Formats: sequence, structure tokens, C-alpha cells
Amino acid sequence: MMSSTEHLSDALVKVAVERDKAAFASLFKYFAPKIKRFGLKQFNNEASAMELVQDTMTAVWRKAHLYHPEKGAATTWVYTVMRNASFDALRKMRSNKEDNLSEDIWPTLQSPEPAEFDDHLETQLLLKHVDKLPLAQREVVKGIYFQELSQEQMAQQLGVPLGTVKSRLRLALAKLRTFLGAEHD
Repeated sequence: MMSSTEHLSDALVKVAVERDKAAFASLFKYFAPKIKRFGLKQFNNEASAMELVQDTMTAVWRKAHLYHPEKGAATTWVYTVMRNASFDALRKMRSNKEDNLSEDIWPTLQSPEPAEFDDHLETQLLLKHVDKLPLAQREVVKGIYFQELSQEQMAQQLGVPLGTVKSRLRLALAKLRTFLGAEHD
């Protein structure tokens, strides 16, 4: 009688050598629920957990030829593939958050009608509120929105990490949203 460890190892070898779909189905049946549980803990989101299952098992199918039974257990190899897929997903999420940050916050300073801030009085009102911000946040807002510097250029100019510029900008825009909220709902 073959142990479950040997069965998984044999199935992985069959996928690598023969592209055996039945062996892959067996691996999927065994690993998918475990990967999903890990994904739910990691991402706290069922869709992301299912995407982790899909990414992991797709990589197992594509990279099965890299598995060598003499070097370790099939479970160790598959969980390493899962861990790498998880790191990739986290990096992607973090990158998407940073990419979306400026898109999400820009509307607080730009009205739906572009001409609205062309008015000198509106610009003065906005600058009055920007001047209420703490110095570090005020520098970032003026640099990015009035001097049209990138966040990277701003970080370099101020001699601070990019993450610090992003944090200052996020805090400043939240305060501006509060200042302008009653006047520009």
C-alpha cells in the first residue's frame, strides 16, 4: 500500500513526465482546499484565496518538471510554489494600491468641471487651506499638485523615502477633503 506522501510524489512525477491529467486532478483535489485555507488567512478574501489556488496549481502544472523526489517531499515543493505565488499576489496588491492612490485622491483637488479651479478666488481658497497644513504635508502637496513634480522627484528633493512622501500626501489630502468638504460637496 502506497503512503499519501508517495502517492503525491508519484502524481507530481507523472504530471512532469507524462502531463498526466488524472494525476494532476489528484494533486488538485489534495492541495486546493489547503491552499484555499492558507489564502483565506493570508488575504481575508475568498476571491483572492481562489486566485491563489489557481495561480499555485497552474504553476505546479507548468513547473512540475522542476520537482525532484530525491530532494524533498511533494508537499514541501507545492507549498513552496504556493508561498511564492502568495508573495507575488501581495506584491501585486501593494503595487495596485500605490497605483490607485493618486487616482483615488486626485478628485479631491479637481472638480468634475475643470474650469472651476481656473477661477482666481477658488484657487485662493484652495491655497488658503493648503497653507493650514503642517509644513511637511504642505511641501508635498505644493510640489506634486502645483509644481507638477512626481512623487519620486518630491522624495528626492526632500531627501525622504518615497513611502514618506506618499504618507504625507495621503494625510494632507484627507485634511484638505475635510477643510473643503462643506464648501464643495
